[in-house]
Amino acid sequence: MPMCDVCFRHCKIEEGQTGFCGARICREGQVVAGNYGRLTSVALDPIEKKPLKMFMPGSQVLSLGSYGCNLRCPFCQNSSISWSHKAFEYKDRADFYEPEEIVKSALELETRGNIGLAFTYNEPLVGYEFVRDTAKLAKDAGLQNVLVTNGTSTQTVLNEILPYIDAMNIDLKAFTDHFYRNFIGGNFQMVKDFIAGAVKSCHVELTTLIIPGENDSEQEMRELSEWVSALEKQSNKIIPLHITRFFPSFRLTNKEPTPVNTILRLVDIAKENLEFVFLGNV
Repeated sequence: MPMCDVCFRHCKIEEGQTGFCGARICREGQVVAGNYGRLTSVALDPIEKKPLKMFMPGSQVLSLGSYGCNLRCPFCQNSSISWSHKAFEYKDRADFYEPEEIVKSALELETRGNIGLAFTYNEPLVGYEFVRDTAKLAKDAGLQNVLVTNGTSTQTVLNEILPYIDAMNIDLKAFTDHFYRNFIGGNFQMVKDFIAGAVKSCHVELTTLIIPGENDSEQEMRELSEWVSALEKQSNKIIPLHITRFFPSFRLTNKEPTPVNTILRLVDIAKENLEFVFLGNV
């Protein structure tokens, strides 16, 4: 049975069936992106919305989303296209666009301040072939490419896209294996390896959403920021960190919003190790 190589799950997928992410499908004995070119969301966004604070600030970027995700965050802000039942309905009705069409639209929007493309909203790398093919054409056309990702992908996938990506915002959702395994169904080590690999080749900013009682301890933030600082020194790169306030959403409505004082304290702790720390949702 063919096996998917996108992430740690290594789903074995029967002919005509999809993997855990809802996007990768087995066709004629090959695992491919069933969501290739299938867009559910398109918008011209400020680059700061990705969020990217230190990559071409003040510019606009044409943002694209498909469907599917390989994590199961109960606080997902884009659940309608990521992993809810509604998201998987898009397999039959999302509009199809060729990479050439996307790049043409991006070029036409340069007059409105557009710098290129952002692959975002759902998890783009469950359909990395579309990201790779479209970003390559965009790069050839002189456009910039941005990726917003959870970083839960193999080094093989990372190497496929890196030549064409100029900047990433990567979710570092917590800094414990327990959170990744038990709260969102992820792989902590894979994300750390992905970040370390990405930093070598493009501008990287990180985002951590602070959820009360889950990843909000001072010790965890101290360890997270120390790790990022060490990565900065190793790579000789600046890695901005966005510390973001949680609000109840999707399947996690039983918690209160993160207290502002908690965010401010964690920002102060992160600044013990990092020069560039930004607040989000405050």
